[in-house]
Amino acid sequence: MKIGDLFAGVGGMSEGFRMAGFDVAFAIEYDKDIADSYKKNHTDTDVIADDICNVDVVLLHQKHPHIDVIIGGPPCQGFSQKGKRLSLDDPRNFLFKQFVKFVTEFKPKYFVLENVPNIITTSNGYFKDQIIKSFEELGYVVTCGVLCAKDYGVPQDRRRAIFLGELNKLEVKLPEPLDILTTVKDAIYDLPFIASGEGVDERDYDKPAMSSYQKKLRAGAQVLYNHVATRHSKSALDRLKMIPKGKGKEVLPKELLTKSIYSGTWCRLLEDGIAPTITTRFDTPSSGRFTHPVLDRCLTIREAARIQSFPDTFRFYGNRTCQMKQVGNAVPPLLAKAIAEVIINNEK
Repeated sequence: MKIGDLFAGVGGMSEGFRMAGFDVAFAIEYDKDIADSYKKNHTDTDVIADDICNVDVVLLHQKHPHIDVIIGGPPCQGFSQKGKRLSLDDPRNFLFKQFVKFVTEFKPKYFVLENVPNIITTSNGYFKDQIIKSFEELGYVVTCGVLCAKDYGVPQDRRRAIFLGELNKLEVKLPEPLDILTTVKDAIYDLPFIASGEGVDERDYDKPAMSSYQKKLRAGAQVLYNHVATRHSKSALDRLKMIPKGKGKEVLPKELLTKSIYSGTWCRLLEDGIAPTITTRFDTPSSGRFTHPVLDRCLTIREAARIQSFPDTFRFYGNRTCQMKQVGNAVPPLLAKAIAEVIINNEK
């Protein structure tokens, strides 16, 4: 089956569908550097690095006449307007309309729209109802809900709202939680234990895969990419050295506390637990619980990618800030794979 990915980012959702056996016909991503990273990992996909509003949807349809599934996460703003009922016609939500435009043109058998969990509950479900209505008018039966990545083998407490629609058919159920829990230790402890400022962009592994999760994500990988540790300042290292396993800023003396607004700031990840949501600032101890469970540094790009469930064969390109954006904004591939498998099973 073939998919088109809108608002693709680096391709976390595409990767999950690819894991399930789908082909990605085209992807649209407006950030040129992120689109470049996408293209290098999906060499057979027609990658369009442009604002989706500039894409001629009719021409694209002529080029890719048969698309089974349209996927994507349009950025929707303006959900927290203190009870004010913003319409989906609000200019801040116009990108959602682009998603509808592509579904209208391509008429895929399925679509998968993902977004922030708030989209379901804001304004007493007003947005959710508007979204469902937009697709029902096109003939889709839509189901929606909030899925947590940890329920699908991802070592992370990351929640996403998912709208899954099928054309002219009965409602498709969202994937049931799997009976597996992957911990931070399961995810990253086979990677070289490097210190702050150490690491190179390409290197060999220094130990075998231990957990089934490590074996799965290392499959086919000959070289370890993107495993470079941030060079923290002396003051940051002094703080990190004071924080024992499983602890955080509560052990720091008052004079060393920073004025961070983030929860989990200066906290170590729990090796036998799961990570909180990986953001685009996981290289900064004051940005949340992103400090390695036992080493005095934050996560590397590869460690964060593991926690997001990207395979080691997936390489991130561009400068460090761009790579963190690619990893932190992605849909975890294993979450996307679970959704893709629902579609495959529905076709049987």
